Amino acid sequence: MDHRYPAGYNEYSNIKTAIVNTNTQPRLVILGAAESGVGAALLGKQQGWDVFVSDGGKIKDNFKEVLQQQGIGFEEGGHTIGNILNAKCIVKSPGISDKVAVMKQVRGAGIEVCSEIEFGYRYKGDSKIIAITGSNGKSTTTKLTHHLLKEGGYDVAMVGNIGYSFARQIAEKPCEWYVMEVSSFQLDDIHQFRPDVAVLLNITPDHLDRYDYKFEKYVASKFRITENQHTTDHFIVNKDDKVITQYISTHSIHAKILYFTMSDNNIENEGGHIHDSRLYIQYDGENVDMSIHDLAIKGKHNQYNSMAAGISARIAGLRSEKIRESFLGFEGLEHRLEYVATVRGVEFINDSKATNVNSVWFALESMTLPVVLILGGQDKGNDYNEIMELVKEKVKAIICLGIDNEPIHEAFKTAVETIIDTNTANDAVLAAYALAEKGDVVLLSPACASFDLFKNYEDRGRQFKDAVKNL
Repeated sequence: MDHRYPAGYNEYSNIKTAIVNTNTQPRLVILGAAESGVGAALLGKQQGWDVFVSDGGKIKDNFKEVLQQQGIGFEEGGHTIGNILNAKCIVKSPGISDKVAVMKQVRGAGIEVCSEIEFGYRYKGDSKIIAITGSNGKSTTTKLTHHLLKEGGYDVAMVGNIGYSFARQIAEKPCEWYVMEVSSFQLDDIHQFRPDVAVLLNITPDHLDRYDYKFEKYVASKFRITENQHTTDHFIVNKDDKVITQYISTHSIHAKILYFTMSDNNIENEGGHIHDSRLYIQYDGENVDMSIHDLAIKGKHNQYNSMAAGISARIAGLRSEKIRESFLGFEGLEHRLEYVATVRGVEFINDSKATNVNSVWFALESMTLPVVLILGGQDKGNDYNEIMELVKEKVKAIICLGIDNEPIHEAFKTAVETIIDTNTANDAVLAAYALAEKGDVVLLSPACASFDLFKNYEDRGRQFKDAVKNL
């Protein structure tokens, strides 16, 4: 990364006194010029800050155009340290690690650093927040919760890692309710952020490279979603997740906890549970009761997601009948167990958003047909033992889609007879189709990030779908 220092600057001098800002407006510096960074910049300018945006890479044309139209200063392709260290506050993109050089300088200077959701929170007014996190299911649960409130006639926006950034929504079209998908990276830099309803779906190892390969640091980061909550707020959690329940047993939680579970051991309490293939949600004396077979989105993982969304909607005041009705008409997410096509009796499913092993577990758990599984990409230290039993039970062949497929070969060499390497989506689809028989399913559920061969998981999923349609 290119770091440009101002003339006469001594890198060994006291950074806090090296730069002088003569502007009378408070200085806000945004690091990263994607959706969250540009959103923070727009809100910052609206609120009277002297805003400057710095991106170490190239800024996409659509974001650059927004900054230019608003007269917001920016730089790309490197960070001019003199334009950064005179900030009163720095909003950092979630993707920027504290380990990079510019952040080491910022932390050393003692400048306040916050995430975009923290910055937006300070200007949200009287609006309400439902914030959703977890290792898996965040996007689906966020979209479903938003769908429930929208169908119920609420003034609501879907923000965070899905939809507009929180700050941009506040700047351009503030709402009474925000349903927000939040990641551990966003939670790492909160100070006051306090959702009225916080949802923690599950915690499995992910992004451990960001947390010094210490799972307990990642767990603590996820629980930051509730750290500022009061006794009048609600914290909705998965009672079947042992990591979550163990943490709660040893830490003080101020918010009112509501559990959801697959067993009926929650039957007497507010929250959600499954019993005899029926989904129940209880809150404030009013119950939702419906068959799991009537849910528009299928699979055990989506029963968890539906309980979390339904409890959130009840807390928000939505009536049970409206929740039940809205569940029936919900459409799932692109790239999340998305049905693509059936070609000569072979079903193709796009689960490109499954970028960790636990997501693949949920995908395989929901499969009822023999599976040709497409795995691979940028491995984040995966432990494939988590899915070993399901692979042995359901997977007849594995197609590797990545540059380095050795971890997959090593993990499954005795579990699956056929493992094939490919490095394009088209080749992966052709190989899977050749191995599949009528009545099989070809499942793209990679368990890995996509950046070795694709722009992102969306690009990977769309290339997969295009290849299927070309069969």
